[in-house]
Amino acid sequence: MTRYSFYMGCQTPARLEYCEISTRRVLKTIGVDLLDLQNAGCCGCPYKPINYDVALAMAARVLAQAEENGLDLLVLCSSCLGWLSRVRDVLFQEEKLLREMNALLRIEGLSLEKGINIVGLLQVLHSRISDLQGRVKVPLEGLKVATMYGCHLLRPSRHMRIDNPENPQLLDELVEITGAKSIYWPLKLWCCGATTLPVDSRFSMSLARKKILDAKRSGADCIVTICPSCQLTLDSMQPIVSKEFNEEYDLPVIFYPQLLGLAIGINPKELGLERNRVIPNVLLDIAGK
Repeated sequence: MTRYSFYMGCQTPARLEYCEISTRRVLKTIGVDLLDLQNAGCCGCPYKPINYDVALAMAARVLAQAEENGLDLLVLCSSCLGWLSRVRDVLFQEEKLLREMNALLRIEGLSLEKGINIVGLLQVLHSRISDLQGRVKVPLEGLKVATMYGCHLLRPSRHMRIDNPENPQLLDELVEITGAKSIYWPLKLWCCGATTLPVDSRFSMSLARKKILDAKRSGADCIVTICPSCQLTLDSMQPIVSKEFNEEYDLPVIFYPQLLGLAIGINPKELGLERNRVIPNVLLDIAGK
C-alpha cells in the first residue's frame, strides 16, 4: 500500500464534500492510504494579492507539517497544489527567505530542511493507469466527456510540471480507460471563472456560461473535472449562472474520482453522486444504476 500525507485545502471540506468522499473511496480501493495533516490551515493562496509575505508563511507552515510526516504530499485542490509547489521551489532557491520562514516556523517547533515531493490527484491516478484499466467492471461506453483541467494544475509550467500546458492529455487518458470518450471542445483550456468571482461575479459567471455552452455544443454529455474550484464553479454555481442569463443548461459536471469509481464498480452513493448540484442521470443510466 502506498501512503501519502493528504491536504485538501479549504474549499473541499467546506463546500464540496463529495469531492473528498469520492477521492477517499477510490484511493482506498486502489491501495492508497492517506495521512491527513493535523491542524493544517489555509495554504495562503487567496492572500497573495493582499500580503505576499503572509501567504508565503502560510504555505511554508503546511509544507513543514508535511515534511514532519516524512511522506510525499498529495494535494487535492489545484490552487493549493500550484501555490505550495511554487513556494517550495522559491524557498529552496532563496536561502535568505528560507531562513526567515524557518525563524517563524520554529515558534511552533516546525522547520523546512530538505523539501518534500508534492503531487496532485491527477499524477497519482495516472501513474496507476494500467492497474485502473484492469479494474473497470462497468464500462461507460457511449458517454461523451469534455475534460476540464483548470488553470492552476498546468500553469505556471516552470513549477507545475505535470502535463503539457498547451495540450494536456493525462485526464483525457484517464477518462478513456473508463470506456467513456473524451471529446474535442474549443474552450477546453479556458478558465472556468473561479478566481475572478470575488472581484467581478458577472464576469466570472460569463466565463462559466461560455464553458458550459461550448461543452454542450461540442456534444458533451458531461464535463469531468480534476480541480475542486472548477467543480464548484461549473456544478455548484450552474443554477446561479442559469438564472443570471435566463438559460437552461442541465449539464452534469463530475469530479473524476466519481467517474472512475462508478466504472470500477463502487456504488453511486459511496461516491456522493447524489450530492452533485446537477444530478448526472446520463452517467447513471449508462452505468445501469
